[in-house]
This record gives sequence, C-alpha cells and structure tokens, in this order.
Amino acid sequence: MASRYDLVVIGSGTAAMVAAMRVRAADWSVAVIDHRPFGGTCALRGCDPKKLLIGGTEAVDHARRMRGKGVAGDVHIKWPDLIAFKREFTDPVPEKHEHRYHEKGIDTYRGHARFTDRNSLTVDRESLEARYVLIAAGAEPVGLGIPGEEHFATNEDFLAMSPLPRRIVLVGGGYIASEFSHIAARAGAQVTVLQRGERMLTRFDPDLVSWLMEKFKEIGVDVRLRTTVSAIEKHDTAFAVRARSAEAEEVFQADLVVHSAGRAPALEGLDLDAGGIVMDKGRLKLNEYLQSVSNPSVYAAGDAAQQGPPLTPVSSHDAKVVSANILEGNHYRPDYRGVPSVAFTIPPIAAVGLSEDQARQQGLKFQTKSQKAFDWFTARQAGDSVYGFKVMVEDGTGRIVGAHIVGPHAEEVINLFALAIRHDLSAADLKSTMFAYPTGASDVGYML
Repeated sequence: MASRYDLVVIGSGTAAMVAAMRVRAADWSVAVIDHRPFGGTCALRGCDPKKLLIGGTEAVDHARRMRGKGVAGDVHIKWPDLIAFKREFTDPVPEKHEHRYHEKGIDTYRGHARFTDRNSLTVDRESLEARYVLIAAGAEPVGLGIPGEEHFATNEDFLAMSPLPRRIVLVGGGYIASEFSHIAARAGAQVTVLQRGERMLTRFDPDLVSWLMEKFKEIGVDVRLRTTVSAIEKHDTAFAVRARSAEAEEVFQADLVVHSAGRAPALEGLDLDAGGIVMDKGRLKLNEYLQSVSNPSVYAAGDAAQQGPPLTPVSSHDAKVVSANILEGNHYRPDYRGVPSVAFTIPPIAAVGLSEDQARQQGLKFQTKSQKAFDWFTARQAGDSVYGFKVMVEDGTGRIVGAHIVGPHAEEVINLFALAIRHDLSAADLKSTMFAYPTGASDVGYML
C-alpha cells in the first residue's frame, strides 16, 4: 500500500529544506527523497566545502603577498590537514539534516525516486502518492561525449581527495575551473585549464576577467583558450588528455582530470514521461509560478527549474515561491532582480545586474565608470596587484544598472550594489551613505 503525502520533495539541498519546512509548518504531511547523503550540493559538494578550502589557501596567499612587508618565513598548505578541516564541517551535515527533518515530522527516504504516474512515485521498492511533488534534485556534470570521459573526476572528488595530485588538468573555464585552479596551484600542484571558449568566466565582465587573468599567470596556472578536449586516456595511474586548438594538437599529462565544463539538472532516472511532465530543450517546461505546464501537481526549484541563476540564494528563493503557491494557490512569481554572483578566485570576482552589452541590448542610456585600481589603499594594504571595478548608472534616474568588481573584498562589497538594484536605491543614495573606513565598502562612493 502506498504512503500518502501532501508534498513529496525530490532532493535534499537548499530548495528542498526550505520548501519542506515551510509546507510542514502548515501542518501538511511531507516526505523528502534523496539517493545521496542528505544536504545537497552546496553544503556537501559545492559552496561550503569549497569556501573552507579557499580559507586556507587565501591565508597562505595573503602571507606570501605580505612577505617583505613585515611578514617573514615560509608558509604552505598541508593538504591532508586542510581536507580534514573541511570534513569537520561537511561530515556531520547528512545526519543533522535527517535529524532536523524527523524532528519536524517529515519522513525521509533514501533511494532513487521515479514517477509511476502523475501523482505517484516509487523509491526503490516503496510506493508514495502525493498531492504535490517538488523536483529539487539539483544539477550534475553534463556529458561531453568524448572518449574516456569516464575518467573525469567531479567537483566532489576534488573536494575530498587526499593527498593532492601533482598534475591537475581542468576541462572547462567557468566557476569550478577558476576556483579549483586557484586552490590547487597555491597548494603546490601544477595546474592546466583547457577552455573551449574565447575566455574564462563568461558570466563576468570581460575587462575584469582579463585583469584577473594576470593572477592566473602569476600563480602559474597554464590557461589554454580555444582548446577542445578530444579524448582522455588512462595509463596506469596517470592520464593523457588529448586536445586541439587552431594552432596544434597537444597531449597534456595529468594525475587528475576534473570535469568543470558545465552542469545540467539531475533529472535522469525520474521517468518524467510517466509523471506527465514535459521538457523543452533539456529543461522542465514550467509556467511563471515554477509549476509544470503539463502536470499542475508538480513544481520545480533551484537548479532543477533553471529559471534563475544557478546559485544557492536562488534555490532558497524559488523554494519560498513554490511553497507559497502550493499552500495558497498560484499567486507568487520568482523575482531575480539584483542576484549577485561571485567566483571565489583569489582575489574574488563579483557581478550583479546587467553587463554593458545587456544594458545596450535593452536600449538603456547609461554612464560607465571603470578603473583598474590596484594603487588604491584597499589593494595596497592587502599587498594585492589585482583590483578594479566597472559600474553603470542609468542617465536621468541614477539607477544602478550593473556593478562588477574584482579584487579584495569584492565578494562582500557586491552585496551593497545588489541591495541597491533590488530595492531601487540610486547611485546618490549609495554615495551619501557613510561607510566604515577603511573598509572595502568605503570605496563604493569612488566607484560611482
């Protein structure tokens, strides 16, 4: 006999937790399903463990930058200890999440979920029926269709490995490749990035990315642009990565090859056809309320929905929208204005709002202030050679159209611009604000 629930959630990450708790608080029956340890990508395989590794490498990098400026002696990363430090935070997460669900009266199931009908699912041998289903299964690496791709390590593998391999090749040029290359190079690995596109970090301003690339070169990361991987071959415990560019075909030797070439919703195996759930060009076909257009009992959130940027705060926001629509009817739509994005390189690069090209395409009239500001106090006191910004302000209204920062404190300062964009604060509002000095935020007035 099937177990019956008001809501069944597929996945156990940020979106799942937020939605499950809100719906359960309304005294509805809720179940959460995951075939992996409970906690999701951000807590276990992404944001949090990555930032813990960044903390160690950032400390070492800062000490090296300050050598000769009052700091003496050699500092280095002891990789096994850094991984152990990370595990202090990540290892307890699954048990804590399951305990929190049980404490609130939410049932948990471990196994692969699969639709058997529009309102029915199985989890291994158990049957569930639901008034509503939320797909919040997150994302997984996309298949690249190249020989030997089974040899790829994933972001999860990288974040768990001990000891650190001597030679690392990262395939792709986005967040994962940028962040992991900065971690691994500073920890002593020989790092190569193979990027098929014209540049790295395509979600960020090209001028600021070009300034950041100076840091890649400085720390010894070999970045090959316009280079396509054609095969990965395993030889004993090492790998040969075959790649071609316009100039030549090359073979890169590696002890670890990391997939960093994009992620897609983790929908395989759900049997969406059985649930009457249609796809459109690889995405769930949803309406403006994050509801399936073909099965109104089904909603999606976060990376599974692919409506907003693939970021943890978006997953949480989607979950709040979905839970309100399930409980109250479809009255709420997601609002992705002013969502900041950060790549935690060292130093970090951050963006919010529109790029210059996007603003022009929308027909906006605006002024851009941009400067490579490595000689400002913020960069000099940190001993950093990379610091700069680009901020666009709309003519007439003074509305901030977009903000882009690279350098010390960029990951924090960008939130001030996000606040302004989301709540319609003007450049004048920010300029008139008295920020603590000297801080990264105290540079904001000079960026406008």
